[in-house]
Formats: sequence, structure tokens, C-alpha cells
Amino acid sequence: MTVTWQGVYPAVTTQFNDDLSINFETTKVMVDTLIKEGVDGIIALGTVGENASHTREEKIAILKAVQEVVAGRVPVLSGVAETSTQFAVEFSQECEKIGIDGLMVLPGMIYKSCEAEAIHHYQQVARNCSLPIMVYNNPVTYGVDVGIEGMKVLAEEPNIVSIKEATEDTRRISELYSAFGDRFIVFGGVDDIALESLMLGCTGWISGLTNVFPQESVAIWKLAQQGRYTDALEIWRWFLPLLRLDTVPKLVQCIKLCEQLAGRGSELTRAPRMPLTGEERANVERIYNEAVATRIDLSKFNLD
Repeated sequence: MTVTWQGVYPAVTTQFNDDLSINFETTKVMVDTLIKEGVDGIIALGTVGENASHTREEKIAILKAVQEVVAGRVPVLSGVAETSTQFAVEFSQECEKIGIDGLMVLPGMIYKSCEAEAIHHYQQVARNCSLPIMVYNNPVTYGVDVGIEGMKVLAEEPNIVSIKEATEDTRRISELYSAFGDRFIVFGGVDDIALESLMLGCTGWISGLTNVFPQESVAIWKLAQQGRYTDALEIWRWFLPLLRLDTVPKLVQCIKLCEQLAGRGSELTRAPRMPLTGEERANVERIYNEAVATRIDLSKFNLD
């Protein structure tokens, strides 16, 4: 299976109306703006997209809306975050019917799988749909690590083509390349080690804060691709306090609040997620305001 995913893929938020129904038009405007600002792909219904807070019917409607506005300009991947392997298979088949470009598959939700169970989960999704699949390996959040030996098993599935590497251990990136060469497309999946991940060979970056500052994210990617690490570091050091907001339990609220502050969306989330208040909210506002006040002029890097 030939897949050429690379670059910056924001894990986009799902926008809501005041009654917490889905605001499809605002979601579509947000996605369109991100593409116009240079992102290379879209991840819908990831963690940041509040996948688990939607019904099956809502998920399909969101994907159709995103697919409509993207109109083939960049790849669209859907998160697959279901409570059982059977539900994951069924949802993946629905994604295939509507023509999504690929899947970012998580382990089964709620129940904490062991590695063998997670491998079986990924195998069943892969064997029951033909879409290209990205394995989302995030032991910090989901409690199971599919290691190198596990990925050797999954390498036998031809449509498992990619891995979102989110162990927070950058050594794993080198281990993946040493074990598999170019068998898998490797995306960095942790915002605050993204530049290090790109330096180690990741061909892409899946990001939450790209929703707020897409041009800076794309600039870091381009500079890293060109080997211009001194220039990339200048943007990176400015960006890092914001990127750390993607690594905390309330990352969705943090990112959506920043979107609201930037005039790019609403902070509304579905329960059990609640709005940030008190010191938590003040801290995010402080980080955002400091970033805006010290924002770097990207034109000096001559990236066009």
C-alpha cells in the first residue's frame, strides 16, 4: 500500500453551539482556514476532537462535513476510539464507505489492554477494512505500549502503514527506524518533543496546538526538513510553553480556550470536560498572551 503522509497534521477540535450540538459550519471554517495556512493533513475525531463524546451518527456526520470542506486538498484521517474491537471494526467500515483517506486507531477504550490484546485489536481493524491505518501508540494516556516486538507482528498487516509515536521516549523513534527502515511512516505525537522527533527522522507531526498557531507549526516542519535547525529552534523556544498545554490531562480545554482567545473557535466542550476556571484558566491565558506579545515574524525565514 503506497501512502505518502507527511508534514503537519493538526488533530482538529469539534466546534459546538451553545446547546452543545455540533456547529458544523464553524468546524468547517476552522478546517478550511488551517488548510489555507499550510497544514499537510487533517486528523478529525482524535482526542482533541472529543471522539468519545459523540454518538456514532454524529461522528459520521462530522467526517462527512470535514471531507466536504477539505475536498481532496489534503489527506483526512479519522480517529478510531471505540470501547470494543467490534465497535472499532464497524466504525472503520463506516469510514471506508464515506471515503476517508485513513484511520488513526487507538486501543480499545475504558478497558486497559495488555500488549497482546492491543495487537489483536489493531489486527482485527486492519483485516476488516482496506483503509491505510496509523497505530496510535500512547502508553502514557492509554496504559498499553505496543513495543518493537509488537510492531513486528503488526508489520505483517499490509494496510498498517504508520505509527503515531507518543511514548514520550524519543529513543523509540530511532528504534523503529532501526527495526523497520521505511516500513512505517512515523509521526511524532507529543507536541513538546516534536522538534526532537523531527530531528530523529519523523516524517510528520500530529499536533494539538497547531489549531491555534498553524503557520508556526508549518514553519518548524519546513525548517527541520531543510536542516535549518538554528532557525527552527528560534520558533521552537517561543512555542514550547504553548506546546506543553498539549501534554496535560485537560489538553482539550486548554487548546479550545486558546482557539477562543485567538478568535479561531469556541472553548465549549462536552461533559465530563468542564471549562477551565481559576488559576488553571489564568495560566493558559497568560501563556497565550505572552506568546502573542512575543510572536516571531516568520517572513524573515524565507520559507516560500
